[in-house]
Amino acid sequence: MYGAYGILKKILKTGKTVIPRDAFLEGDGDVKILGDRLKDAVFSSLRGSLAIREVAAGSSNAEELELTALGNAYYDVERFGITFVASPRHADALFVSGPVSRNMRDTLRETYEATPDPKIVVAVGDGAIDGGVFKGSYAIAGGVKDVIPVDVEIPGDPPSPKAIISALLEVTKRLGEKRGAI
Repeated sequence: MYGAYGILKKILKTGKTVIPRDAFLEGDGDVKILGDRLKDAVFSSLRGSLAIREVAAGSSNAEELELTALGNAYYDVERFGITFVASPRHADALFVSGPVSRNMRDTLRETYEATPDPKIVVAVGDGAIDGGVFKGSYAIAGGVKDVIPVDVEIPGDPPSPKAIISALLEVTKRLGEKRGAI
């Protein structure tokens, strides 16, 4: 549909979300404030923990880098009760990144079905929301919502860790509602 030049042109026009160097070095009180709100939400409505299974359905790996950053010393989401798990059977939420490639479509469905109810599905990044720059490609099945139901979308290419932490507040709220805790 686009050809090599068209895809490159679209990629160059797409903005990137990054944390400015100065803001990173001076610290960010917003992360602490968001984290405290998230910790309260996790402990009050989810009995102290939220287990996330991350699925890379065909992404460029940028979203995975931001999700991995959530575990570093700066963000450290484990102190707020958030953990990443290796099996969908142990997960409360699925975080899916990237446009869903045709090869990953069935695997994503199987992962969704293996996740116990109630569950939340989060589309992380523009590619996961609607296919991003690869929308319409022969190799892409579409966004996550074209394959499985999506509860929360986190826009950005890639979304910043702070945006992901903000979205986790919505995830805990919706999961708490599904469980009947709120």
